[in-house]
Amino acid sequence: MSTAQSSTSHLQWSLVVPVKVLARAKTRMSAAAGPHRESLALAVATDTVAAALRCDRVRTVIVVTDDPLPAADLAALGAVVEPDVPDAGLNPALVHGAGRGRALAPDAGVGALSADLPALRPLELARALDAAAEAPEAFVPDAAGVGTTLYTARPGVTFAPAFGADSRAAHRARGAREILIPGIDSVRRDVDTPDDLRAALALGAGPRTTAVAARLPAFAQVPRM
Repeated sequence: MSTAQSSTSHLQWSLVVPVKVLARAKTRMSAAAGPHRESLALAVATDTVAAALRCDRVRTVIVVTDDPLPAADLAALGAVVEPDVPDAGLNPALVHGAGRGRALAPDAGVGALSADLPALRPLELARALDAAAEAPEAFVPDAAGVGTTLYTARPGVTFAPAFGADSRAAHRARGAREILIPGIDSVRRDVDTPDDLRAALALGAGPRTTAVAARLPAFAQVPRM
């Protein structure tokens, strides 16, 4: 099989990215980010969505948000934006977005991707999605080994995310396959705390996150790739 034929044989995905209202986002970064907290939250989400859209395994990115600012910015990148119509918590919002994804591309798998992955690299996301395609449901644990940054369901499989406290254990308990393979560090590196941001910057964060971080005194001297 040629390289081109092999590339076209990979399962395509619709990814749902939940984006909080900025006023409630990145609260654990309040002390470090100060007046730049909302700008940081938007930058992180924007770098995440931009990287996902550049991944050749991703057909559609559906952003679920009730905030008009990220809605406009992320739609301009090429994402499909959906309001959080259920307004019943994170997992119902993801299920709602996945329904839109399946309507747009019935032959694609659906996944939920954290909006907190500013160092996300398209090739690493593709590697994770290819591994996930081998199981009906799969997930990628976060770098801390407690949460989840990516949950997937193949076409025709019920999309049943279990995000929340200790979601790694919850997804395992539901029988989803855990994806722990080399070369997907950027898919696992979510950002909730100052230490997380330092690790993402060291890994190589996207341009918007890097620009905002440079305005934060605590991060101005962090080496960047």
